Amino acid sequence: MTQLHDLTALEQAAAVRSGEVSPTELVTHALRRIQALDAGLGAFITVTPERALAAAAAAERRLRDGGELPPLLGVPTAIKDLTSTAGVPTTFGSRVTADHVPTVDDAVVTRLAAAGTVSVGKTNTPEFGFPGYTDNDLVGPARCPWDPTLLAGGSSGGAAVAVAAGFVPFAQGSDGGGSIRIPASVNGLVGLKPARGRVSNAPLGSEVTGLVTHGPLARTVRDAAAMLDAMAGPEVGDPTWAPPLPPGETFLAAADRAPGRLRIAVFTESPMPDAALEPEIAAALDGAARLLADLGHDVEEAPAGLLGPDVLPAFERVWALSGATLQVPPERVGELRPLTRELRARGLALSARDALESLATLRSFARGFLRATGDYDVLLAPVTTMTARPVGWFDADGDGAADFERNERYAAFPALSNVTGQPAVSLPLHWTAGGLPVGTMLAGRPADEATLISLSAQLEEARPWAARHPAAWGARRAERQGCR
Repeated sequence: MTQLHDLTALEQAAAVRSGEVSPTELVTHALRRIQALDAGLGAFITVTPERALAAAAAAERRLRDGGELPPLLGVPTAIKDLTSTAGVPTTFGSRVTADHVPTVDDAVVTRLAAAGTVSVGKTNTPEFGFPGYTDNDLVGPARCPWDPTLLAGGSSGGAAVAVAAGFVPFAQGSDGGGSIRIPASVNGLVGLKPARGRVSNAPLGSEVTGLVTHGPLARTVRDAAAMLDAMAGPEVGDPTWAPPLPPGETFLAAADRAPGRLRIAVFTESPMPDAALEPEIAAALDGAARLLADLGHDVEEAPAGLLGPDVLPAFERVWALSGATLQVPPERVGELRPLTRELRARGLALSARDALESLATLRSFARGFLRATGDYDVLLAPVTTMTARPVGWFDADGDGAADFERNERYAAFPALSNVTGQPAVSLPLHWTAGGLPVGTMLAGRPADEATLISLSAQLEEARPWAARHPAAWGARRAERQGCR
């Protein structure tokens, strides 16, 4: 029998509008599943049942009152715990900020609420979002629902688990070096990092580096596109913004439109020296290239030598800048995890000249790279160099510098799109013999999410994945539990 969590976000929204299901039923169902199943998965840091049920009741009043309704009214979602939510603890995954309760929402939270979604809580994230895996000293690791001995990726790992386990149909994530695409790859989801400036980082954000943006994690391309429509748009004072879509156009409409014949380059060059691909990752990339060719696209190898030796050192210094800005009382620095302490120390050791020169190096590189690849509509690349890593693989030795080096080797490819500002997506086109998903990355032209979404929808139609679920998906005990 079809359960409520079997419905996509768009199907849930349609069912609310038709009266087949109420927002309260959807939210209650999500809360029951979280209560029954999340203890072994670690998707959430904070669950907010009272707020969620109050928002669902408000959605029902809007239905009764009539008038124009937002497109995603009553659909449950979740907000990453790096994203400020007024009145709700926003811990940033750290003991040092465990009691932090913002007084204002980040703009993306406001926009998702305006679109009618109902947040059921704050999803698990590593301390201040630095690594490409999700673990912290508050609730522990986010575990892959396909194999809970494996990490769910990061830093939007909790968001990915919440979607992959069927707690919510889509969730908000953020991505500064692969943090949406890595967990999407590990958990068999669509993970879309929008173009720089497409989604506002207001009121604070990360405008200094320009690396981080918000984006959706979803089971289907259409759901991801609908969530991007809800998120997209600038706020007054944003330092960068992507050009708006033509009047009347939406990203969801792009998912229903054929992409046409595209020129696609397979890109396997990485700033990380000797970033070899594991066999399953190479198989995923080769399979995606063959599928694209079979669909009529022109697929060729990208030119070599596009990444100079100065890109990785510059990126490392810019990444450490975020560590230097952490507001941590000196007497509590010892409570930070080893990786955070390492990056904080590196950032504080940078001179102003080093920081500015590193930013200039990355911006100069981005211009040259975009010119050199400008003849291609899409770049095809791996997301990670390895399949999902076991819990403890990155940080068991307590060495922050070694942890950082493992992160760089594991996620040697996705940060390139953060540097260039291109939109990029991970799609679950490959599955290992053991039944684990492996994503492959597509990067589009600057500000051209529409083509990327059209192509992703074509690939989803050719090789569907949404009906694949981990064991937790069908756990019936969740439906028998009361919500907390």
